[in-house]
Parts: sequence; structure tokens; C-alpha cells
Amino acid sequence: MDEVEAAVSRDEVTVVVAHSERATLRVGDVFLKVDADQARIDAEVRAMSLAPVPTPEILWRKPPALALAALPGTTLGSLGGASTGAAAAWAAAGAAIRKLHDGPLPPWTGRAGRSAAALAAELDAECETLVTSGLLPADLVTRNRQVAEAAFRPWTPAFTHGDLQIAHVFLDGDRVTGIIDWSEAGRGDALYDLATFTLGHEDHLDDVIAGYGADIDLDVLHAWWSLRSLLAVRWLSEHGFDPFAPGCEVDALKARM
Repeated sequence: MDEVEAAVSRDEVTVVVAHSERATLRVGDVFLKVDADQARIDAEVRAMSLAPVPTPEILWRKPPALALAALPGTTLGSLGGASTGAAAAWAAAGAAIRKLHDGPLPPWTGRAGRSAAALAAELDAECETLVTSGLLPADLVTRNRQVAEAAFRPWTPAFTHGDLQIAHVFLDGDRVTGIIDWSEAGRGDALYDLATFTLGHEDHLDDVIAGYGADIDLDVLHAWWSLRSLLAVRWLSEHGFDPFAPGCEVDALKARM
């Protein structure tokens, strides 16, 4: 889910993200992740060991905590925030994502690999709740549910990150220095990752695709934008985040109207 990064000095502890499921703190050049679900930490460590792209150095691990070294460079922005970086940087990110997707498949299914039947059932239930609770207007939900239908099609499994927000990819100029937060990784639909990375930053989509170097079905990518946003709005609202902020999930839904 969306994270709010903050500047930090070496002698202070800063909360990067925190909610009822997990928390990430930064102390100087160390990120400390605390997660009550040991399986998520196990999956993250395993995914980083297999990923064919740069990942953070694991400094130590003592359940329920995992300490990671900070990555050099900066991100291209965050959902709802201003994007940074030249076209070459976005293309470099696209190339790194392609390298990940072309890597040897992990032996487990990740968040991007859920079956069409399971996703459709979850989405239908969530759409009904969004409307009956009054959180979103019915016409917005109905239209985006229609758009999301294109995501339910056969796909070739790839090594996917599963939560590839732009805040999780670090670059130094046009060089990717590392990708963080691998707890949702596994076999999945490559377009889920590309949609997550470009959500809210459609103006950089062409640069990312140029670096990715493959034909992309834009209808499917738009479908994942709608699907991911519909599934996220209520969770974000209930966990102290604001999907209604400019450039965030609700704006992404409105863009499909």
C-alpha cells in the first residue's frame, strides 16, 4: 500500500509506514521492518535472494524484525506526489522491471498471480461494499468494474514483485540501485507490476514501456489500474491513508470515466 517517505538524520527514528499489519522504521542508514506475520518476512527474504535485480542488503534478521541497509539514490516519486526523473530514468526502471519478469520463476505464487475467479469474486464483493457504504458513487464503481474485466484473461507467469509502487524503486540518475518491499513477490501477471508502477503517473507510461521493450496491451494495463484501485480504496481509508488525495486511487478511477 502507499507509503509516505520522510527525510531522516542519523540520530533519529522516523516512521516510514505503519498500520495494524506491519511497520517500517528508518534509523540512519538502516530500515527496520517489523511484521507479526513471519510468513511475509520469510517470503521477502526468499524473493530478494532470487530476484535478478538489485535489492537491499540484509543486515540482520530476528523475528519479528528484519534490518535492511538503505539504498543509494532516490525514487521517482510516490502515488499522489510529483514525479521526478528524466525520461531515461523511467526507461531504466522499465528495463529493470523487464529483467525481473524475465528471471527464473520462483516456486510460489505471489499477489500478482491470484486466479481470475478469485479476483473476480473479491472485486465483486468489494464493489458492492463500496457502493452500499457510500464510499464511492455507483457510476464510478460500475464503470471501473467494466474496465477491470480485461484483466481476467490468460497470461504467462512471470517473476513479479507484487507491490511495485514507484516509491519502491530507487535510482541514481538513470541507474536502478535497488528495489525494496518484496513480501508480495512470486509468480504472477507481469502487467500487474507495470500497472502498479505507473498508477497515477500515466504521463511517464511511454518511457517505462520503451525501457521495458515489449508490446503492452494497454486495455489490460488500464484494467489493472481500475482493479487495483477498487480493491485498495476501502483498505486505505480504514488504515489512515487517503485514496481521495489528488493523484491517488480515486483520481485513477475517475480517469477511466
